[in-house]
Amino acid sequence: MGKSTKRPQPEKHTIKVLIVDDHPLFRQGLERALELEDDIAVIGHCEDGQEALDATQQLQPDVMLLDINLPTMNGLQVARQLKNKNHEVAIIMLTAYHDEEQVLHTMRAGAAAYCAKDVTPEQLVNIIRAAAAGLYIIDDQQMSSQEVETWISEHIEAIAGPYMIDAEEHFIPLSPREMEILQYVTHGMSNKEIAHRLGISQQTVKNHMTSILRKLNVEDRTQAAVTALRRGWVRMHDIDN
Repeated sequence: MGKSTKRPQPEKHTIKVLIVDDHPLFRQGLERALELEDDIAVIGHCEDGQEALDATQQLQPDVMLLDINLPTMNGLQVARQLKNKNHEVAIIMLTAYHDEEQVLHTMRAGAAAYCAKDVTPEQLVNIIRAAAAGLYIIDDQQMSSQEVETWISEHIEAIAGPYMIDAEEHFIPLSPREMEILQYVTHGMSNKEIAHRLGISQQTVKNHMTSILRKLNVEDRTQAAVTALRRGWVRMHDIDN
């Protein structure tokens, strides 16, 4: 599990929380805020996406506090993998970037809640309790699973339009390979250079770029890179030279 830490398991009535964030001070702040609550226990923390997947399997948390901007794989990818495995952990996504489309991506990826990192300890504790109880939280509003599905459908239509043929596909976060290619794009690499790095054909890279532009609803690779960096989906320093 790499650098993730394991703590003694709390009593069964407590809400078991796993913190996933690569900033030590922020993790420590979360832990200190939560340790004051009798019904919440932090059972471990991780620094990157792969550790989060491994720790979830090992520790079986009730709630995961998950940063979107992570090394190895971002929070959206982690959430989607856990959802695809039908894991029951309630994911509360934490981010410094907030807009309606980002919230939509997050909820479609399988999160139970979406929070800005400046959330107050009291607000976060309430969100954790609600998520552990099976509720979904968007903009301080608690919803059932059926209500959140309705919310997602309405917001896809509001953003994409009722006649957009690929509305479902358009809001699916990028695949791991697309994220990898976009990471290289943020460093100004050409399709030829990316193809050489990944050991694939230039045409394959071009096909992936076409898919990336469509999913992000942008016109060129520069706009795609800016969008991914602003939202924390890729990181400038997470690449081998």
